[in-house]
Amino acid sequence: MDNNYKPQIQSKSKSFRHWFTKKHKSKPPSSVYKQFSGESGDESKEDVSFMSTEMDPCILTDELRIFVATWNVAGRSPVGSLAVDLDEWLNVKESADIYVLGFQEIVPLKAKTVIGAEDMTEATNWNLLIGQILNNKCACRWMTPILDPMTSEHYNYLNNALGETSMTSVEDEEVNGCGRYTLMASKKMVGVFISVWINTSLFKKYSISSVKVSAVACGIMGYLGNKGSVSVSMSIEGTSFCFVVAHLASGEKKGDEGRRNHQVSEIFKRTTFSRQFQDECMPQPLTILGHDQIFWFGDLNYRLYLENDLARELIKKQDWSALQEFDQLRQELGDGGVFQGWKEGNIEFAPTYKYSTFNSNRYSGTLPSRAGEKQRTPAWCDRILWYGKGVKQHSYFRSESKFSDHRPVSALFSTQIELIKSDDAEMVSIKQIEQERGKGEASSTLHSLIYKEQEAQPSNKNSPRRNKSL
Repeated sequence: MDNNYKPQIQSKSKSFRHWFTKKHKSKPPSSVYKQFSGESGDESKEDVSFMSTEMDPCILTDELRIFVATWNVAGRSPVGSLAVDLDEWLNVKESADIYVLGFQEIVPLKAKTVIGAEDMTEATNWNLLIGQILNNKCACRWMTPILDPMTSEHYNYLNNALGETSMTSVEDEEVNGCGRYTLMASKKMVGVFISVWINTSLFKKYSISSVKVSAVACGIMGYLGNKGSVSVSMSIEGTSFCFVVAHLASGEKKGDEGRRNHQVSEIFKRTTFSRQFQDECMPQPLTILGHDQIFWFGDLNYRLYLENDLARELIKKQDWSALQEFDQLRQELGDGGVFQGWKEGNIEFAPTYKYSTFNSNRYSGTLPSRAGEKQRTPAWCDRILWYGKGVKQHSYFRSESKFSDHRPVSALFSTQIELIKSDDAEMVSIKQIEQERGKGEASSTLHSLIYKEQEAQPSNKNSPRRNKSL
């Protein structure tokens, strides 16, 4: 065998061994569990929303804060006055490392939008508004509208030897006072939309790679995009994440929950993340369940096995525990009919659907009802679930924006990630990927934004705001 190939084989063998070992770690002793959960006494005090880390005590770990949220916006476009609602929804005072936002019905679910070509205008508008809120409404120069920032391409980041990220230097951020959060990934399918934002300081601290997206349409005839999911897969150091935003079948008739269960199964079955040439060095998950930590959220549309009047009476008493006894999704979780082994935090807020009209605090059908108003039993349609090791939920709440007939729902998590040595994986830069695929094409949401931004800028090499890595 040619000696020139031996180092490459050894490197790949080492990477595979690291991946295989990580997937077959044994459960740590209870003392490790107590240390992470903050418990020092009786294990009966365990928080029901906490999942055991199951981390090998010999492996170095670090902690991230992830904000996950979902909102059905009922086909309405983002407007300027919505900024106040978004500020409250995103809870920016308790900043997270990563913001993962899922939307449903960002366009009206009409034949033209379901069957016609994808129009990215609304997705771009939502991203612009979110970026302004997360970055203190600073007009960051790269946050300019583009026609189609969404892509299913794979991309990767490399922390270079100078300690700068592949986007912009920390010094530039401090001088300009903006760009604290960067759009990491974004994907739209009809009305289902996901937007992932990451604190730029993480690019200096961690290796972030293998960012991919996938969409599954399972609406009309089982294959149209009025219902379905969009997902983002990514790896931070040695831990893989999957974020799934779903909009499932509506309806409160008996048997409708079965349609929702079937769509969940279809999403699990049909969501795939393409294998890229970089994955040969560090195997990456190709399916949802192949990831270490998974978050599934959206308008899941599960209703209550309860008559309308009785449901409203329990809501009036704010007896959430009694109301949860009739919740379809809770029963499915308990029976193992769907999401077997998954977790959801305790619900201590009112049902999020369906409100009477925009700018209303009334549930639809509340007497005296208005002419033409739909009679709906209130329900917790908007949910956030998770699965995996090293995840702890700190809060689970709804926001009170009256923008839609749904209320937004959010959760704040802390997650443990496994740190890896720099020689455990062969990282490649955006530039290297670009050369592999053909020069001149921006292959990611973030890169597309920066690429178009640079094209529009004058070529002044001495400019302090010029991107130094691309």
